[in-house]
Formats: sequence, C-alpha cells, structure tokens
Amino acid sequence: MTTLGFLARENLDRLLTALRASGYRCVGPMVLDGAIQYCDLPNAQSLPSGCRDSQAPGRYRLDHTDTSRQFAWANGPQAIKPFLFAPRETLWCVERDAREALTFKTVSPESQALAVIGVRACDLAALRLQDAHFLQGLNRDVQYAARREGMFLVAVNCTHPAATCFCVSTGDGPEVPEATGTNAGCDLILDELDDGFILHSASERGASVAGQLELAPVTPEQQTVVAQQRQQARAVQKRSLPARDLRPMLDKRLEHPRWVEVAGRCLSCGNCTSVCPTCFCYSEQEQPLLDGSGSTHARVWDSCFTQGHSYIHGITIRADTRLRYRQWLTHKLAAWHDQYGRSGCVGCGRCISWCPVGIDITEEVAALAASPT
Repeated sequence: MTTLGFLARENLDRLLTALRASGYRCVGPMVLDGAIQYCDLPNAQSLPSGCRDSQAPGRYRLDHTDTSRQFAWANGPQAIKPFLFAPRETLWCVERDAREALTFKTVSPESQALAVIGVRACDLAALRLQDAHFLQGLNRDVQYAARREGMFLVAVNCTHPAATCFCVSTGDGPEVPEATGTNAGCDLILDELDDGFILHSASERGASVAGQLELAPVTPEQQTVVAQQRQQARAVQKRSLPARDLRPMLDKRLEHPRWVEVAGRCLSCGNCTSVCPTCFCYSEQEQPLLDGSGSTHARVWDSCFTQGHSYIHGITIRADTRLRYRQWLTHKLAAWHDQYGRSGCVGCGRCISWCPVGIDITEEVAALAASPT
C-alpha cells in the first residue's frame, strides 16, 4: 500500500468525477429507509454526513450528529454481495417456435464497470471468500465473473465499529491490510479525518484514478490521528469469536442441548443469511409463460433456514429449526475451513443486529465452547 496524499473533504467530488471519467458507475452509502445502504451516488454531498449507527442484538438505529464526517458508522444491512451475486437473475430461457420446437438460449450476464465507495475491511474479506466460491475451481460462475471484472473498490478504514462488531477476533478488520494488488482486495483505501481523507493506493488502477486528483502532502499530525483512530477502533470491540479453529469443538457438540435452546428463539426467517456478506446459498426456479410459448430459468437467493433447502425426493433432511441453525453455524465456522481454508465469518456483526429476536452468534459459540461435551 502506497500513501498518495491528502484529499480535502470539499474536493471529494473530484474522486467521483475521476471515476466516472474512467467509465465507472458510482454507488456509495446513503440513508434509505432508516438504514445505510449502497445506492447510485450523485455527488459527495449525498453521503451520510454526521450519521452514526447504534447497533445491538435485534436493533439498528441511525443517529445524527454535528460532525462533518461521512463514514463515521460501521455498516448497514447491505454489503458488496448483491452487486456480484445478484439476489435474482435469469440464467437461461427457452422459447417455443411455430412448429412447437424448443430453443434454449443462454442469457448473457450484465457487464458494467462499477465503483463502490465506502467498502469496509470485513466486506473485503467476505469478497475474497465469495471469489473463492464463484471464481475458483472447475465451475467458474460467468455471471459473477463478468461483474467482478469490472468492479473498482474504494475502501474506507473503519473508525466507529458498532457494538455488534467483532472483526478484530476474526482477523478481518477494522482496517484494510496494508498490502497491494489482489491481497488488499481493493483499489483505493481512505482514512477519514475531520477535514478530509488520506488516500492510499492498493492497485495500479487505483493509483491511476488518484493521479487525476489534486492531493496535498500528508502531515505528521494527520498520520498520528490515523494511528490513534485505528487503535481505538480495535480497542472498542468487546465481542469476539475464539481465536482458533472451531471445527473440533463444534464436531463434538452436534447433540448439545444448546441447539434446542437457540431453536426455541430462532424464527427460521433467514435474515442472518440475507445480510451475511459471505452466504451464497441459492435455489433455481422455472418461470413458464402463461401462454406456453416459453419460460425462463432463474437463480434466486436461498437460505439453509428454509424447508426447501434440504428437501430431497420427498424428504426434508433438516425438518426443524434446531437442525437448520446447527447446519448454518457449523458449516460457516467449521466446514468452511475444509472448503476455503478459513471460517466463513468475517466479524461484521450483521447477523446479530438484523436478527428479529437478537440471537448473537458470539454468545452461542461461547456457550457451546464453555460447556463439556
């Protein structure tokens, strides 16, 4: 990572202008329906100035302060995932001609250069896991690949983690690793100060875009503030997952009574999997036209909490919430080590905040780990 310089807050629009001049559509965090969500970003003034998020199990609220900072919040329900792994998309379609013959056609994936502003370190870690699932191996996903290739990421180091965050314990934040290229997983990294941003390049194209800006030298005082912010962001996190491989512990507790206890609270609503930046389960649906002239084959987000997810030949393998919650937690925290070399949890805390009944994954793991087998 190379430090490029300081961009005054009043000049932040120049970054958006440079990105658009390079052919990117810009999306960034905006306040929508009481939460911070990624939307098309018309200008820097549309960013959530003065917003702070208050999060707790089953609770998410936005508060407004008189600060000029635009990234002094942790996260919203949305990560990068919807821009790459679409919640719903058509994979192929079939048409019937006048002779009743069927013609199958592949639907070409959308390919648009997209710049995402305000990405957090935990979401970059999640992106690396999504890349491993959709891009590596024999079955490369063409839809995902087309979107991923055209994506430009502007990360912002987190200065105000929520009470539900625990990315320090998973090793995924709150700051972006000081690496370059694909290791950093983004193109530009910003550290926010009261009056502007320190820019760092993490890729050649990031440095190229930043080269179109008028940057001032970074002062020692600014560097000191950034170092203090990073240290404070780590220190305030109180939740954590055990800093070890959880596979042996979870494998020994598959019949633990805690699964029954948590199932008594869980609604099997799938909120946790919807907001999780790493979950990738989906189902496929056939949508025939009413006149019989054709149909489309769509991929739709799914969840291991639904009945249909484990339905096979007339049998539901995981017929109750106890088995579904156990599947979700043990797959994410244990089986992912075998599939991707690490846990599937990046410590963003979204599943805690957006669970209607406030189930806390760190609390559940601690309860399992603390009790005998």
